[in-house]
Amino acid sequence: MEFGLIAATAADWPIVGQIAWVFGKLMDAIYNFLNLFGIQNIGICIILFTIIIYTLMIPLTIKQQKFSKMQSVMMPEIQKLQKKYAGKRDQASMLKMQEEQQLIYEKYGSSPTGGCLPMVIQLPILFALYPVIQEVPRYVNGIKEIYMPVVNQIMATDGYQKILEKIGNAAPVYMPANAYDYTDPNILVRVLYKFQDSTWNTLVDKMPSLETVVDKTTATMGHLNTFLGINIGEQPLTMLMDALKDFSIVGIILAVIIPIMAGLTQFISVKLMQQQQTTTIDPDNPMARSMNSMNYIMPLFSVFMGFTLPAGLGLYWAISAIVRCVQQMAINKYLSKKSVEEMIEEQRKKAAKKREKKGAPAKEINRMATKSTRNVTEQKTSVSSKEKEEKIQQAKENIKNAKPGSLASKANMVSVITVDRMPKIKRKRARNRESGKGRIHDGR
Repeated sequence: MEFGLIAATAADWPIVGQIAWVFGKLMDAIYNFLNLFGIQNIGICIILFTIIIYTLMIPLTIKQQKFSKMQSVMMPEIQKLQKKYAGKRDQASMLKMQEEQQLIYEKYGSSPTGGCLPMVIQLPILFALYPVIQEVPRYVNGIKEIYMPVVNQIMATDGYQKILEKIGNAAPVYMPANAYDYTDPNILVRVLYKFQDSTWNTLVDKMPSLETVVDKTTATMGHLNTFLGINIGEQPLTMLMDALKDFSIVGIILAVIIPIMAGLTQFISVKLMQQQQTTTIDPDNPMARSMNSMNYIMPLFSVFMGFTLPAGLGLYWAISAIVRCVQQMAINKYLSKKSVEEMIEEQRKKAAKKREKKGAPAKEINRMATKSTRNVTEQKTSVSSKEKEEKIQQAKENIKNAKPGSLASKANMVSVITVDRMPKIKRKRARNRESGKGRIHDGR
């Protein structure tokens, strides 16, 4: 239920709503195109829609897979670095570890967030897919028109609002009146699309005058929603319970086929994704254990959601996983032709271009990074010599201007003599050391 509410409200989120609107236009175009050939089936629309969307996402998928392959190469070095600083929590050690880790990423022309951007871009896309699949009449005008006769007759019935609000607040609709306007025909279409057989029966019991138009609407929608004998508007769990009551083997198979297929294809997709990694991650690494756990949790979650949500969403999950499996095999073949060295070189060139856009050219940055500190030391020494020369000249001027016999004249005289004699003393000491005469004292 919670996931259904999130999926339904996702279309109202910023960015996600705009993407969902674009996807809705695509779904509407697919429905109209198939209708030209006399094909009216929501299941086929979902399949074509899923294939198109995931085909458009191939560049992002390849980018993410390249990062995963690079990550598998870098991981041994990162793990070695983590063991080196294991147990060290002082600020100096943490900063040193971050610096060394950054050097590893720079070595491979990558960054810790290199795999985040494709995922960040994909997330709103994935969120936008669900409302389009779950609320097809909201985006496909051809299907919306099928519901309008029954909607018009409902709104012409006295007291319809309270009846619909009570039905819509419970399963399988879950559209509370405090969040949705039941006087809006578009809202009523979205409510009716979530109806199942038992819900339609409840509506007819409350409004007997709707029986004829309801029968016509459900017959038309039953044809549109039937895919391989499965009503994709129904929950597989409900279909399974009905099949068990009737002891129908065929009904049981049809009820479980989509959820099982969703979980199985999800598991295969994850395994194919792992094949492109060139090294094995340390099993003692907590992140590795978490990833291995998710490899099994996500398929099981897909099976659970496939039973509890309308079969249309389960069909989407299954088809999307199949598409990902095919794409993953093609990506694995593509990446197998590229050596790790080639990928590293490509990443370094991209990193160099990014640095050039930010400021100094890459060659200049490297030259500055490798510049010897000897030049800096020499510059500091030359500045100090100039300062000493200026002090000497200033002292001489002070001597000239000072009164004879004054304390200032005596102090300046000592200062000048000391400064003037210092280079001579140093040279004399150096000659004595070379000739073995030993040390000299006080310049005597």
